[in-house]
Amino acid sequence: MTALRPERESGAAYGGAADHASPYGQQPYGDGGAWQEQAWQAAGGHGEPYGQQIPHQAYDQTALLPPYEEPAAAPFHDPYVPMDNETVALRAVGVDDARETANRAAGPAAPPGGRAARRKAARRHGRHGGGQGGPGGPQTPARGPGAASTAPRSRVEARRAARAQKPGAAVVVSRLVGELFITTGVVMLLFVTYQLWWSNVRAHQEAGSAAQHLQQDWASGKRAPGTFAPGQGFAILHIPKLDVVAPIAEGTSKTDVLDKGMVGHYGQGRLKTAMPDAKTGNFGLAGHRNTHGEPFRYINRLQPGDAIVVETQDDYFVYRMTSILPVTSPANTSVLDPIPKGSGFTRPGRYITLTTCTPEFTSKYRMIVWGKMVEERPRSKGKPDALIS
Repeated sequence: MTALRPERESGAAYGGAADHASPYGQQPYGDGGAWQEQAWQAAGGHGEPYGQQIPHQAYDQTALLPPYEEPAAAPFHDPYVPMDNETVALRAVGVDDARETANRAAGPAAPPGGRAARRKAARRHGRHGGGQGGPGGPQTPARGPGAASTAPRSRVEARRAARAQKPGAAVVVSRLVGELFITTGVVMLLFVTYQLWWSNVRAHQEAGSAAQHLQQDWASGKRAPGTFAPGQGFAILHIPKLDVVAPIAEGTSKTDVLDKGMVGHYGQGRLKTAMPDAKTGNFGLAGHRNTHGEPFRYINRLQPGDAIVVETQDDYFVYRMTSILPVTSPANTSVLDPIPKGSGFTRPGRYITLTTCTPEFTSKYRMIVWGKMVEERPRSKGKPDALIS
């Protein structure tokens, strides 16, 4: 029986000297065809020609080849025994598994391809995230001052850490002081906004509404009594140079009159002054210089000769500014006398006195402006020239 020649796929030598000297996968005689030709001639030319199967006796009669042995049947593979993925050979479960575990702990295996490939892989691992243990080595976690400790804390250590995180007394006090300052600043800002802006808005609205109602009553023919209740409007003040138009109410109450943007008439108690239609006397008025409509804010700009007009239901009373007292005490009530002191007037007449606070945004002193009546014009004759020009 003629058996098939085993193929040289496993890389094992046949036993000859030439076979041991030749590397894996190479033919010892340089050419497969020449090697088979020599074997066929040594057998006496019998059997199959070149390229075909050679009888078993031919291998036994030549010194070039070892005796041929019948190939063994394929070994049975137990499915429960693991196999090596690279050599497809059986391996012992205990020893091989332990070796594989050690290799995995040591790191990735050396890359195939020789020393040059291993060097290239080492450089690549060093550039792209190689651990502290070197290329392919175990990754050692970095330890530094910021690294969190995973060791559990004792109860005493936990209490100490909690106390360390609590702010000290100085920090708490400084926070309270800061919050107090911030709150105070916000409150002051709101107050200033109210005083300088919103109070003027509200006062202008109320004063404009009072003047409009007063003019409507005059147009409808509604007669006003000879005396007026505190807070009741009875006239309108015009200062053309300052573009002031404000209703005049009885009394100088801050809440009922002045804070509503109106001008108050000194008509009660010891400070009672004359009305505009009186034949002689001093018509005294008070008004805010700042906030709440501030009708007298710029009376310090008046010059002698500037017109001051008082409009009533029946007449227009025209005054001309004569003098100013920049600063005086709030207790100086003599400025409201029928012949006011410091005004320059020396005999009885029909005068007007404007009083307000000074300096601006304070009430420490008073500013006084005086004027003298120069014209009384009935409403039936129309507006005076001071209101037309």
